Amino acid sequence: MATYAMCTLGCKVNTFEAQAVSSALKSKGLVEVDFKEKADVYCIFTCAVTNTAESKSRKMIHQALRRNPDALMCVVGCLVQIHPNDMKDADRIDLLVGSSGKELIADRIMELLVNRRKIHELNDVRKHAEFEGLFTEQFSHQTRAYLKIQDGCNQFCSYCVIPYARGKERSLEPSKAVEQAQKLSEHHREIVLAGIHTGRYGREFDKPLHELMNELLENCPKLERLRISSIEISEITDEFLVLMVKDKRIARHLHIPVQSGSDTVLKRMNRPYSKIEFLKRIDEIRARIPDISISTDLIVGFQSESDDEFIETMDFLNQARFSFVHCFPFSMKNGTAAQRIGKAVSETVKKQRAQEVAEWSEASKKSYELSFLGKEVDVLIEKCDETGGVGHSSEYVFVKVHGDVQKNTVVRVVCTHVEQGVMNGKRV
Repeated sequence: MATYAMCTLGCKVNTFEAQAVSSALKSKGLVEVDFKEKADVYCIFTCAVTNTAESKSRKMIHQALRRNPDALMCVVGCLVQIHPNDMKDADRIDLLVGSSGKELIADRIMELLVNRRKIHELNDVRKHAEFEGLFTEQFSHQTRAYLKIQDGCNQFCSYCVIPYARGKERSLEPSKAVEQAQKLSEHHREIVLAGIHTGRYGREFDKPLHELMNELLENCPKLERLRISSIEISEITDEFLVLMVKDKRIARHLHIPVQSGSDTVLKRMNRPYSKIEFLKRIDEIRARIPDISISTDLIVGFQSESDDEFIETMDFLNQARFSFVHCFPFSMKNGTAAQRIGKAVSETVKKQRAQEVAEWSEASKKSYELSFLGKEVDVLIEKCDETGGVGHSSEYVFVKVHGDVQKNTVVRVVCTHVEQGVMNGKRV
């Protein structure tokens, strides 16, 4: 019986797609093994959002080849789409799939196990792209499920290669989204809605994101929590907030990428808002949902970012009061508009600024979590043993729960104390 191993890098959309392919391979009789083990088939879902991600993707390919030089190699995703010629020249890769054609991967692998040859599934996703019918009923390696409802991006931020890698915006049909959510909620208490530009869901169906969310909540009675992976500040509508206030099953956490707290840098990045507009909307969100966690993505060292612009960004962080920040040193990508903008910031300065943001984020995260001492939260138990379990609250606070709990259940917990940097609590 043939074995396969999966490696997934990058975003939640990649994770969903890899799980869907894994489910299809299992349905065809293949047996999954750990990626660190010898396998007959290796399937690597790559990422190209940064140069580091590209490097990790190539590293995983080489590791798989070293484990089993005779294995069937399948390489998928954004790295393939961005660098098709490099990938085509790799002699030991049997199946190359870019950002479309992923629903055919399992069938292609079965063909190649019988008749070994090279197959390249590479299309121009800026011209021809449809939402692919990938499907899975269960995530075998994690407690929360991801549901891909959107793909592609039309925004073209000057630093970003993803519109070229993922193609035009497109969405999953609402009825299919409900059907998939119903299946997933049979096995998972929490579903995370994922997309490349999630907040622009449903433009082609005249179905905004908040309407889809309402349908999912109404048609999935076993679902206890619905979370958004990421959403732009301009896409958090009043209707979206009304639904959040109305239905407590929507997670009290929004990840809203800002990328910079300087208006001049935002303009060079081609971001569609000013820092004042961003702060004003955050204040409006907190006015409706006071304890909400708001986190963000930030890029430091973008082209020509001055010391004054970075200071402006740090001041902005203090005003915004994010619960935590994912910070990335700027990584130049070939083909993006950033190549024609300003001067490069030194790697040393980028690292120094990233470190300063990381320290700010850690302090802010601790302060936010301490605000829950003595309060009750709902925790999804992700792992457990005889002493209790651990998991995340609706606000995405990591909590160690003492007492009798079961994995994949949501329990009410009172936060009692912090020990070694971790919030502790007991069941109510």
